[in-house]
Amino acid sequence: MNPEPSLKTNANFRWLLSGGILSMLGDQFTLIALPWLVLKLTGDPLSLGLVLALLGAPRAIFILIGGAVVDRYSPKRVLMLTKHASALLVGALAMLTLANAATLPLVYALSLGIGLAQAFAYPSGSSIMPRTIPPQLLQAANGATMGVRQVGMLAGPLLAALLLAVGESGDSTGGMRALGLAFAFDCLSFVVSAWTLSRVVPLPDTGAARPVPQNVLHAVGEGLLAVWRDVEMRTCFAYWGLVSVLIGGTMQVALPVLAKERLHDGAAFGMLMAAHGAGMLAGMAFSGMTAKLNAGRPVRIGLLALSVDAMAGLLIMPLGLITTAWQGGLLLLSLGALVGLVQVAVFTWIQKRVQPQMMGRVMSIFMFILFGLAPLSSAATGWIMQSATLPQMFFGGGVILVVCATLALLFTPMRRIATAA
Repeated sequence: MNPEPSLKTNANFRWLLSGGILSMLGDQFTLIALPWLVLKLTGDPLSLGLVLALLGAPRAIFILIGGAVVDRYSPKRVLMLTKHASALLVGALAMLTLANAATLPLVYALSLGIGLAQAFAYPSGSSIMPRTIPPQLLQAANGATMGVRQVGMLAGPLLAALLLAVGESGDSTGGMRALGLAFAFDCLSFVVSAWTLSRVVPLPDTGAARPVPQNVLHAVGEGLLAVWRDVEMRTCFAYWGLVSVLIGGTMQVALPVLAKERLHDGAAFGMLMAAHGAGMLAGMAFSGMTAKLNAGRPVRIGLLALSVDAMAGLLIMPLGLITTAWQGGLLLLSLGALVGLVQVAVFTWIQKRVQPQMMGRVMSIFMFILFGLAPLSSAATGWIMQSATLPQMFFGGGVILVVCATLALLFTPMRRIATAA
């Protein structure tokens, strides 16, 4: 008799988890260092918005194509190439910053390249788990991976904040050396996580899957059609897309500006992001405990998501009024907990709803909605902040989120969407 499969003995899961932890830590270093570098070079919210837009524009344009490429050539092959490309690009950014030779045009160009790599990394990274982990372990693997990544989202900003605090205190280059070291660590994380990925062995194909069309645009069209025909998924995707466009830039652009103008400290920005990561970790832990208690019962995931969004909007409203790091940290801790509460359930709901041969394309649409639409919001936020105050930005973003959640609750079928028993 074959033993019951377990995550503890699954080699693929161990390699994916170890590489994912390191990669997430590196990503957090760049997430803190890049906005701070732009603000040090220019002090201009509009320039920061443009950098974030350039980082996200190729992601928005190519992420759907990336999903089709993933389905044709396998998530592992595509993800490996993106890690190598990202290592080169972030490494170049590290060398320029350490040499105090970084300029805004160079940051623009490298951000564009990093965003292009992410367009293929997101769908391949979100599609590799179902191709390498047995179906009966998939939800547990998703929960464990996301939980550990949240530890990285907590530890990464804290370590980055420590690096910036130490670097800025005794650095004659004005903190550029500390920023360069942050980018260098991210470069190293890509190299090592590429090696761990090379140890992963995909599961053998079970059953004859319909081949992906040779024409990439045709393949993309199939993915879009699959989502459109699924009324519940279409409703959720449309709602999340609207929210991403309307308020995504507020958190991406206004939050680092808030840290610079109110708290005057790169380390404080790291602390704020760490508080958000800690909240997400706590929310995921609570979600895991309730999932065990409700095992086998359907969960009204649509109603849960809308309720969480409404509460999140109330927490965003006062962010622009903070004067100390602990105030912002408390709000972001609570906000992160709400996000973590629903994240694992939503992710697994989508994965279990989609056929394996369509996974890359459907997940690329989901990633496009969550991250590809952000450049529009980031660029608009940078422009609006030329005339709007920080309290107005955060209060307006919170109001928009509450209104969107309320309208979706009242006038769409999203509130009736539930997971399978």
